[in-house]
Amino acid sequence: MPQVSETYYKWDFWSKENLRYVQPHFRMQKAARVVNRIARGKECDLLDVGCGPATLKQLLHNNVNYHGIDIAIQNAAPNLLQMDFLEEPINFDGKKFDIIVAQGVFEYVGTFQAQKFSEIAQLLKKGGRLIVSYVNFNHRNKRIYWPYSNVQSLHDFRKSLEQHFQIQRFFPTSHHWHHHEPQRRLVKLVQLQINMNIPLISPMLGVEYFFICSALGSRSAGS
Repeated sequence: MPQVSETYYKWDFWSKENLRYVQPHFRMQKAARVVNRIARGKECDLLDVGCGPATLKQLLHNNVNYHGIDIAIQNAAPNLLQMDFLEEPINFDGKKFDIIVAQGVFEYVGTFQAQKFSEIAQLLKKGGRLIVSYVNFNHRNKRIYWPYSNVQSLHDFRKSLEQHFQIQRFFPTSHHWHHHEPQRRLVKLVQLQINMNIPLISPMLGVEYFFICSALGSRSAGS
């Protein structure tokens, strides 16, 4: 069963925490590669849930129309919306999206997980994709960041996700013995290319996982 907390960190926390992500980190770089591959050069609309300083936009091709929502927007812009999406439904002016990204989000949603899955599913266009990340709490060196309010096994997270989406693929963002994102340039370059599960190794050394999903009953092209 998930370990949940009723402590949810608000604007004063996230306005400072988000500054840690002004520069693209490894997971974000890999997420951008996945998005650009799914988009395949076609114009599409993307929603970045929990966008922070909207750094992901820097890594996306020009054909991807970027929109972001976050509790603490650093620099106001027409394509960015400040909102507490635990207090109100995930939404962006009634738009629907070809791609929705939620990376580093669901570890912080506590008991709102199923509700937020449902809201995101309603925002996907027909054939649209959700790219969601989640920490591998089954890692050999299990680490729990103190603000997390939603800690569960990867199996339990996947089962909850499957209530709202069809999971088309899932794979580790990276592998590391000490549960860190890769730092060395060569290791980063290699792991950016690996979008697969490695038997025995991935369940133990996968740092986080990406799940590539479509809405239930939806059909879309492979990534």
